[in-house]
Amino acid sequence: MTLRNSSVTEFILVGFSDQPALQLLLFLFFLVIYVLTVVGNLGLITLIGLNSSLHTPMYFFLFNLSFIDFCYSCVFTPKMLNDLISENVISYVGCMIQLFFFCFFVNSECYVLVSMAYDRYVAICNPLLYTVAMSPKVCTLLMLGSYVIGFAGAMAHTGNMLRLNFCASNTIHHYLCEVLPLLPLSCTSTYSNKLVFFIVVGMVITVSSISIFISYALILSTILRIPSAEGRSKAFGTCGSHVVAVALFFGSGAFTYLTNSFPGSMEEGRFASVFYTNVVPMFNPLIYSLRNKDVKIALDKTVKRVLF
Repeated sequence: MTLRNSSVTEFILVGFSDQPALQLLLFLFFLVIYVLTVVGNLGLITLIGLNSSLHTPMYFFLFNLSFIDFCYSCVFTPKMLNDLISENVISYVGCMIQLFFFCFFVNSECYVLVSMAYDRYVAICNPLLYTVAMSPKVCTLLMLGSYVIGFAGAMAHTGNMLRLNFCASNTIHHYLCEVLPLLPLSCTSTYSNKLVFFIVVGMVITVSSISIFISYALILSTILRIPSAEGRSKAFGTCGSHVVAVALFFGSGAFTYLTNSFPGSMEEGRFASVFYTNVVPMFNPLIYSLRNKDVKIALDKTVKRVLF
């Protein structure tokens, strides 16, 4: 497959250039979000790596979630910031690379969240089998599977996009190269692209949401059978952060794609995407650390080790 099957050599990312009066304000807003995202996720990655007390399956998955969120935000945010203060042009090759990594990290994150739900299910429903069921080998295979599925989905989207011929407009009404905003620019049929998009996205959402729902249905059933209120509260506490992260990721993602799917709704979808692409990766480190005693203790030990 050739790298380019198009007479278009570059694209113009409209982004938020249609809001000239807000350019500086938007730049500062997204810069603050990006800095918090990078610091939060790299901080959590470093904390988990340096503290042996956090070398458990749950934090292994959290380490990978933070890694994905960090890489995910780096795929498009620097370019987005640059476009707010400079020319908003991206090459054809750069656009396809951005599309591939965007799809790869989004798909991978879905299955990392599934793995985290499974981890909580085993920890609460089968605690005596936890060390066996969540052995390092099993955890590694779950993560490897998440990345392989993410890679396969990204290849499906990007490979189909490379088949299209872009020969007319090169203006993308979005701040990043994504499947749906790119399709209207094609001079050739996009039927197969739309079919692949809805099959891949549909499978990812269906498999992920059903797996997480079943895990938490079984978890809830087990928790409700715990006789003591303290035991129930402790069990709920270990799941709370993950439930919030899942709700934010899947809720914002579903809203974004539903908004983009309706004719003439690309403008609304662009603004809806901000929460999904920029805000959620910033929130995840906060969600998993603010109410987490283990992370707080590890942070306190690390700070004391560095300062004293």
